[in-house]
Amino acid sequence: MRRALAGIALAVTSMVALSFLIPLALLVREQARDRATTAAEQRAAALSPVLALTTRRTDVQQAVSELGSSDQVVVRLPDGSLLGTPHAPRDALDRAVQRRETLTVDTADGWVYLQPVVLQGDRVAVVEAFVPAADLTRGVAASWGVMALLALGLVGGSVLVADRLGARVVRSSRSLKNASLALGSGDLDARVQPDGPPELQEAGAAFNTMADRVLDLLAVERELVADLSHRLRTPLTALYLEADRMGSTPSARRVAQAAGQLESELDSIIAAARTPLASARPARAAAGAAKACDLAEVVAMRLDFWSVLATKQGRPYERSLTPRLVPVAFPEDDLAAVVDALIGNVFRHTPEGTAFAVRVERADSHVFLTVDDAGPGVADPDAALTRGVSVTGSTGLGLDIVARASRAADGELTITRAPLGGARIRVSFLLADVSGDATGGGGRQPVPTPRPRGPRQW
Repeated sequence: MRRALAGIALAVTSMVALSFLIPLALLVREQARDRATTAAEQRAAALSPVLALTTRRTDVQQAVSELGSSDQVVVRLPDGSLLGTPHAPRDALDRAVQRRETLTVDTADGWVYLQPVVLQGDRVAVVEAFVPAADLTRGVAASWGVMALLALGLVGGSVLVADRLGARVVRSSRSLKNASLALGSGDLDARVQPDGPPELQEAGAAFNTMADRVLDLLAVERELVADLSHRLRTPLTALYLEADRMGSTPSARRVAQAAGQLESELDSIIAAARTPLASARPARAAAGAAKACDLAEVVAMRLDFWSVLATKQGRPYERSLTPRLVPVAFPEDDLAAVVDALIGNVFRHTPEGTAFAVRVERADSHVFLTVDDAGPGVADPDAALTRGVSVTGSTGLGLDIVARASRAADGELTITRAPLGGARIRVSFLLADVSGDATGGGGRQPVPTPRPRGPRQW
């Protein structure tokens, strides 16, 4: 923008300066010429009274000398003799004598003025006033130089002023852009100091108002999440009481274990929701600061949990977990939530007895978690990946949680058709660098040693 404003100022000022300087330069040249020719005509006119009184050569010579320009004044006496060296062409001099008319002639050396003087006895004398070419343009070059310097100063000054104005506009717009990027990246304290033209000041004030409003809305949303999570403690307490009434049966222990895990998740949600917004970090930053954990180990642990329900519902399942370490720089609890969301979708959206398969495969730089099922599949994968939208009547947040987790770990989520006939949900995570800690420190970050993978089960 600064360059554009400077260019506009340069073009406009240059056109204005040229529109004035070109006519002014021509006028200065004409005035210099008129001054020189007028002086020559006056010298010629000054000799006319002398010739009217006497035409003696000595008297006329003395009069020419008194004018102080004997080299530029030539007199042709009535007898044809010349006082001085003429500069006019011979035919012009003869014409002035014969026709008795005043003539001006431009020659290669300068400008010549011929003035005939009619004497008694029908005699004619001619006075020639010569102006050298240098005298015709004397002072013109200096005047043009002064005008050129003045024009350059005006143009330079206008460009400088435009550049300063443009710098102010650019500084204000750049500040607004940086604040927008900071707010978009999660810095909720990003604000701008309104500056620049009134329009940009209004835009900066509007941005600050918007940022304050976003902060208020997020605070309300987080409080709402905390309140809703807290309200779930009532049915959770009922689950604990029901487990106590069931005694020490295996079913009671499973209910108590599930209720304990649910309570732990609720505590985490409430704590996260009550965390001040200023200290909240984007998901990618949080994932980057997490310790590396083995994805296959987490998958095996969660499969053990879901296997009890799978056996009860008659669901055959396959597990295929790579024996190699697959460290992912992601919190273990969040990875467990991802696995639970994927396997839980199978149980929620397919009939009992539907088979499914869980695989963990390692590539060069990524690890892939794949969950297949033999259910009806997903008719619209794009809609299924939209937050808050579900193609099966649920809340639609499960796959969104998985998608956000994969993006935070530099991966992606894809939904295709599985070989079993249903949906295939494939999630990739970037392998963590275990040569140092997850934040780039110097020590080796310990990774949990995986327990032996279970055999394929159907």
